[in-house]
Amino acid sequence: MDVEDLRTFVDVADAGGISAAARRLGVSKSIVSRRLFKLEGELGVQLLLRTTRGAALTEAGITFREHAARIGAELELARETILPTGELRGRLRVAMPLTFGPTHFAPVLAELSKRNPKLQVHATYSDRFVDIIAEGFDCAIRVGYLEDSNLIAKRIGPITGKLVASPDYIAEHGVPETLDDLATHRALMQGTETWHLTDGGRTITFQPQGIFKADNGIALMTACVAGLGIGYLPDCITHQHVASGRLVEVMPNHQPPPAAAYVIRPPGQHPARKLRVLTDMLIEHFKKNPEHWGL
Repeated sequence: MDVEDLRTFVDVADAGGISAAARRLGVSKSIVSRRLFKLEGELGVQLLLRTTRGAALTEAGITFREHAARIGAELELARETILPTGELRGRLRVAMPLTFGPTHFAPVLAELSKRNPKLQVHATYSDRFVDIIAEGFDCAIRVGYLEDSNLIAKRIGPITGKLVASPDYIAEHGVPETLDDLATHRALMQGTETWHLTDGGRTITFQPQGIFKADNGIALMTACVAGLGIGYLPDCITHQHVASGRLVEVMPNHQPPPAAAYVIRPPGQHPARKLRVLTDMLIEHFKKNPEHWGL
């Protein structure tokens, strides 16, 4: 029984269909289908019910999926045990933020791949919330303030931010001095989020109001530079504009509390070595490049 066939079956089961699994694996649908037919032929049972809307697990498929996933995990652990210092192999699927993932985190992935040419690195960049378990990711990088969950998080570095606006916006609308003043200004927002701000020694929540929204931090920064309002943005994408004078800090006595970047992974006792190596490289990247993050 081919291990790759087992892993392909698990991906199809988790993705909910052959097409979705093929995209996840980076192979054609015909290859996925061929692996599944081969596996079902060797087992002598049908694992999937193929429909026009995807694929559903049979009763046998539900049972076998758990065993197949466990076999894949055990083989990965066995490989790491006998080759603890060897180069990494297998596949690493990482979800990263689109806002500064391609500029701030992608170099680390490139270096990881360069050091381990037999490791398949699959990165997805998006600012939407990714369900790493349902979508089959090994890990994700999250930035900001973590909500409670059953996922395991490892802090890799600090993220600082501030309220900023363009000089033109300030000249036209004035400088807010208090939170009541801030409530009358136009906020640049990702959605209906709450802003966390400091007031003396405590953290408070503020409900911004605005008519300009974007689901990407770079787009919000561009709008901020254009004078459309006040942005609540991380220093790693604004520090160059602040240094050049294209943006100015607003309400420095009410700065956002320090946040952080984290590597998030599914629950489990022992993270795979590929995750430990990636996490260590990201921590080192933060330490060696503080200016990259506006620190």
